[in-house]
Amino acid sequence: MSGSNEALQRAEELLERLRTRVDALEAIADGGGDVDVAVDGLAEIAEIAKEIEAEVQRARVAADAGA
Repeated sequence: MSGSNEALQRAEELLERLRTRVDALEAIADGGGDVDVAVDGLAEIAEIAKEIEAEVQRARVAADAGA
């Protein structure tokens, strides 16, 4: 598997984690859950989004190197 494909695969895995966390956060909001838990969830979502961005950048660099 090429570097760009590996990075994209990792980004897809992270995206699935992101979706799971967003769903959990929505459940917290719908249930009137703990604000501290919601804030922690948002922080985790932000971190996952940064990881996705980094993997997409890796894929771009790998694709450019192979072009």
